[in-house]
Amino acid sequence: MSALRAGDAPGAILAAREAAEADPGALSLWINLALACRMGSDLAGERLALERALDLDRLDFTAQLRMAQLLQREGEETKALIAWDGVQQLAQHFPGLPEPVRAELAAGEAFCANLRARIAEATHAALSLDAEARDETERRRIDAFAAAALGQRRIYVNECAGLHYPFLPADEFFDRRHFPWFAVLEAEAGAIRAELDALLAEPGEAIRPYVRMEPGSPENKWTALDGSLDWSACFLWEYGVPNAAAIERCPHTARVLESLPLARIPGRAPNAFFSMLRPRSRIPAHTGVTNTRAIVHLALDVPPGCGFRVGGETRQWVEGQAFAFDDTIEHEAWNDSDARRAVLIIDAWNPHLSERECAAITAYFAANDAALG
Repeated sequence: MSALRAGDAPGAILAAREAAEADPGALSLWINLALACRMGSDLAGERLALERALDLDRLDFTAQLRMAQLLQREGEETKALIAWDGVQQLAQHFPGLPEPVRAELAAGEAFCANLRARIAEATHAALSLDAEARDETERRRIDAFAAAALGQRRIYVNECAGLHYPFLPADEFFDRRHFPWFAVLEAEAGAIRAELDALLAEPGEAIRPYVRMEPGSPENKWTALDGSLDWSACFLWEYGVPNAAAIERCPHTARVLESLPLARIPGRAPNAFFSMLRPRSRIPAHTGVTNTRAIVHLALDVPPGCGFRVGGETRQWVEGQAFAFDDTIEHEAWNDSDARRAVLIIDAWNPHLSERECAAITAYFAANDAALG
């Protein structure tokens, strides 16, 4: 250590090697030798010393940090990127690291960010297929694959609180081509919104809080919305049961919905309701009941500042337009505007189910209901 402080690299290397060889199980002595070799520009000796240290403890933070720096200096970029990722993970377990070490970590992160940017640029160039010629499913899957491979997004899976149908694609948003009837629904958006506006002008008991927790429920992410009109709803159908009072006030909307190929399971589906979100309100991230359905949103009244995320993809509602998504993939919604947001929400079958599978699901529930009386 005296030789190191004096800048005597050869002397430091000699003394550190003698100490490490005298006590080869002392990890700190190998790190000292690596430091001396680094001062003396002995890259081979530094690498060997760090390898010996890591042989003793693969999770030693200092040894991992110095190895990542060595690989970076040597231009071994792939190995350096992997090594730095490991160092950053280890650093999370040491919140009190001194400022000089934090500066070294920041330099390593900047190095990795530059590498990832180069990789991303090369990847996007390699995958830059003609956007006009690409199928929507193909485009979204290639984009998601590239983003996940680059560490830019997470791959979400179905989380079903109820029935989970096997082997269905865990896609966040369904392609419009699966729903040719969207054109019919969207053509009626103006008339549907007019009925909603009339309903909201004199809501009476038609509008209720969407979240209504059972008494005694423990505090959770829904507590802030429990019984609140920040997120409110008017159901035309709820679990397949028509709401006569709401249908009477929105007869045109009801006729449009009756004409659509919605999921129809006695006592369970469809659900069809107007969903209102007050200004500066948010629906927390959550997952739904079953992946056998697609949830359709028809945007009716959407001020700027509203957004909707399903898994790793965020979309904006566009008034008069519909989209469908799998609600068993984590999703959330927000209204950061100063005005109300309103959409029509309806159930449809998951488009990846065949007619025979839809019939099988309906028969399953019928059998369950009959068996349980």
